[in-house]
Amino acid sequence: MKHSALTPPMRKLATMLESRTGQVLTEDRLWRLETSLRPVLRVNGFEGLEELVAAIAVDPNGTLARAATDALVNNETSFFRDARVFRKIEQDLLPSLMADPKHNGRPRTLRVWCAGCSTGQEAFSLAMLFANNREAWPDWRLQILATDISGTAVERARSGRVSQMDVQRGLAITDLLRWMVPAGDEWLFDRRLREMIDFRVDNLLSPAAPLGEYDLILCRNVLLYFPSERKRQIFDLLARHCSADGILLLGAGETILGHTEGFVASSKHRGAYERSQSPAGPSFPRQTVPPGPFPA
Repeated sequence: MKHSALTPPMRKLATMLESRTGQVLTEDRLWRLETSLRPVLRVNGFEGLEELVAAIAVDPNGTLARAATDALVNNETSFFRDARVFRKIEQDLLPSLMADPKHNGRPRTLRVWCAGCSTGQEAFSLAMLFANNREAWPDWRLQILATDISGTAVERARSGRVSQMDVQRGLAITDLLRWMVPAGDEWLFDRRLREMIDFRVDNLLSPAAPLGEYDLILCRNVLLYFPSERKRQIFDLLARHCSADGILLLGAGETILGHTEGFVASSKHRGAYERSQSPAGPSFPRQTVPPGPFPA
């Protein structure tokens, strides 16, 4: 990793980000470093990055270091981001997964993992998509694990609260009126949707949250910032937790090519990936949860 274009404080912050998250602060992302950290500087009364770096050096594992790391992680997201992908999930992937004979028992549970969930819009989009089609899938339950390395982002997602600005990014008015209620200057998701999602702080390079196998894994626009060796490590993890007939979805600019033998292009679903016959590492037993009250 080269940081020749960075000032000494920038270099230290970029190194901190890479050591804590595995993400490389590439040249084209340098412009956002100081912009991203501006709220941290303001809250703590620092005039510049030099003061921030000096304060972090006093307590490298403290609150300030975590706040700076969270600020540098890219949490860009929106509801139903890339509508084409969500149409594919609704019309193609979910019906195909539900037709799998392994789901003939009770309860019928589809397990989904949103890796790199940011502030939760992707996970809530999936929950709404599923809930809006309950008449077509009356005997099914959706169980979503949503993980992100940013504690700030996960705390926000877990609250179920969304700002007016975020609501206006991809959320249809029908979904807003059906699944959200006003909460001061914000909007709050219906409890039934919140109960479908388990938000966890977790690092893909040292994971603890994923348990068992998942039918659908979304890891979209996450791997863009990782070097090749880290991508391989993460793909190995995803392959170990993908069920034999499961599906992996990546972002539009991401690919498995040259990074893993754990996945292959899906023969049934264009633009998706399925686990190869011999993924890296052992498979995990499928785990489910008892059927809950949703929907009322």
